[in-house]
Amino acid sequence: MSRFLFKFIMPLRRFWVTFEPSGRRALVDEGSTILDAARSIDLNLDHVCGGCCSCATCHVIVREGHEHLDQRSEDEIAMLETADGQTELSRLACQTEVMADLRVKIPS
Repeated sequence: MSRFLFKFIMPLRRFWVTFEPSGRRALVDEGSTILDAARSIDLNLDHVCGGCCSCATCHVIVREGHEHLDQRSEDEIAMLETADGQTELSRLACQTEVMADLRVKIPS
């Protein structure tokens, strides 16, 4: 069953995304992106390209919950190579779907 149809047939689960260093939290539907979570609470998270994976300004580090995330796409990996302070836990907020509670650091 496609993820699109699944969302309309099955009730969505909701998860918390906690942003560091502010400690602010967003409750979002499963499948929302980390960027969606930040925007839902008016948290300033740069996203120069508008969220289409053509820059690395929404680079975040997923400190907790990373084991529940999908693998990074080749495009995301390529963009992350240009990010300052990249780690093994680095993700682009615009490309990373929330599938569990997450703790995310916004690099300074």
